[in-house]
Amino acid sequence: MSLIYTLRLADDALILGHRISEWTGHGPILEQDIAITNTALDHLGRARSLYQYAAELFNQLPDAQKTSAFTSVAINALVAAGTPVDEDDLAYLRDSGDFRNLLLTEQPNGDWACTIARSFYYDAFHYFYFSALQHSSNAALAAIAAKSLKETTYHLRWSSEWVIRLGDGTEESHSRMQQAIDNMWMYTGEMLTMSAAEQEALAAGYGVDIAQIAPLWQNRVKEILDEATLSLPSGTWMQQGGKDGIHSENMGFILAEMQFLQRAYPGMEW
Repeated sequence: MSLIYTLRLADDALILGHRISEWTGHGPILEQDIAITNTALDHLGRARSLYQYAAELFNQLPDAQKTSAFTSVAINALVAAGTPVDEDDLAYLRDSGDFRNLLLTEQPNGDWACTIARSFYYDAFHYFYFSALQHSSNAALAAIAAKSLKETTYHLRWSSEWVIRLGDGTEESHSRMQQAIDNMWMYTGEMLTMSAAEQEALAAGYGVDIAQIAPLWQNRVKEILDEATLSLPSGTWMQQGGKDGIHSENMGFILAEMQFLQRAYPGMEW
């Protein structure tokens, strides 16, 4: 389960990093174009560290467990050939059902307010998540969390400032920010619900107790929304499934673009 737990974190970082990277060259102003591109790179860098560790865990498994870990024919072909998998294989050769990222991370960018709302919810949660994970009994995860916390601290400050700027700005910016906050809210419940892998990680001493950080996240979100003169959404049905490999139709389009080169030209390297 430590493999699935690690992949959970890696998949979140990869998919959100990919989504955010779609803004490169399209930011509202040059400064923010650079800022959001750097944020995407932070997420992709974290994904790489986690995939490297996940590959180590996977390669240590008995062959029987390797072949049952993923549905990917390409991954199973590597196992059958006795070839160790690496970070690129885990990112580019797994199928949609093998990914365990939050549904929140795969939602389309929409307008600038929509992108900010998605990042704000994610950043606020992971600030507290990595604060706890850096004390994990798993040295590799603790080290990655400590580095990620430094980046996430900046990400949260950046996304919070934009929520406040748009929410407490013009009538139009306020309206768009409120709509984005409302539309993305339905995907936040999944962050606060522990999957089987997360429950096992917590029981084993290397995971995070989401029940303890949920109120911290809720308080931070409310604090920022109050300052932004925005209303906290309530009573919305919460979407689930990403942590269990059940994704929205958006995931297929993401993987089709992200994995095309490796799928079209297997084994190619830089």
